[in-house]
Amino acid sequence: METSLEFTNMTRVQQFVLLGFPTRLGIRDTLFVIFLSLYLLTLLENTLIIYLICSHSELHKPMYFFLGNLSCLEICYVSATMPTLLMGLWTGPYHISFVTCMTQLFFFVSLICTECTLLASMAYDRYVAICRPLHYPLLMRPQVCLGLALSSWLGGLVVSAIKTKCIASLTYCGPNVLNQFFCDVSPLLNLSCTHVALTELVDFISAIVIFCGTLLVSLASYSAIGMAVLRMPSAAARRKAFSTCASHLVVVGIFYSAALFIYCRPSRIKSMDLNKVLSVIYTVVTPLCNPIIYCLRNKEVHAVLRKTLHWP
Repeated sequence: METSLEFTNMTRVQQFVLLGFPTRLGIRDTLFVIFLSLYLLTLLENTLIIYLICSHSELHKPMYFFLGNLSCLEICYVSATMPTLLMGLWTGPYHISFVTCMTQLFFFVSLICTECTLLASMAYDRYVAICRPLHYPLLMRPQVCLGLALSSWLGGLVVSAIKTKCIASLTYCGPNVLNQFFCDVSPLLNLSCTHVALTELVDFISAIVIFCGTLLVSLASYSAIGMAVLRMPSAAARRKAFSTCASHLVVVGIFYSAALFIYCRPSRIKSMDLNKVLSVIYTVVTPLCNPIIYCLRNKEVHAVLRKTLHWP
């Protein structure tokens, strides 16, 4: 009888409460308008990038193929996390069912793993273009680009399926309040009332393989690019080479800096709300800024955009 009662108590949580950003109503209304505008602008920007890449043969190159994949990912990424943020600002703390929470977690983890791998693939593309230009048509032929993109998407799905299954199998017996605006791994693990050692081990191994592995690939690629650029004889050639990957460096720096601080920060500041602010950087700001950063100094994108809009 006691065992049955204990089991019933341990399985009573059927929904979670996302605290979001608990502020005064007037401030919430302002934040709602701001974030809704950012969401719509993000969808518009990334949709425009995908359209330009698909409709203009001038952009049918490996670099733009990966950029199109990244824009598609950003649309899915921001759409996976932004709705609960907006609902929390509109209604206050948002109640989300267990199944919906796990579904959001699955898409979030899948997309963040895919983004890590795509950024590494783009770094490798720039490495081949600058350090091995004569072999570029062979090393970055369409089959290779397609293979890298597919492995990024499928790898993210597989890793996410394993992590989500582990987290969903845990028991949540209360409290059920997540101090976040979407269902994230760490807040869910903190709420579990059963042992999470195996789940934490799976999370740690996947973080090492996906996060640290792709970061090392990006760092190695840009280290090789830096050394190759320094050996170039003319300043004009160095500037041209650097300009082709400067935008990628900015995106990689913003994304990994925020993610590293959140998931590798000291335990003594875990109770602070700073993690929510940093989460906004890589779930809202990065998808918004990526098209701007990548296309701001890109003459080919400027040319096709002017052609599409019939500008002189």
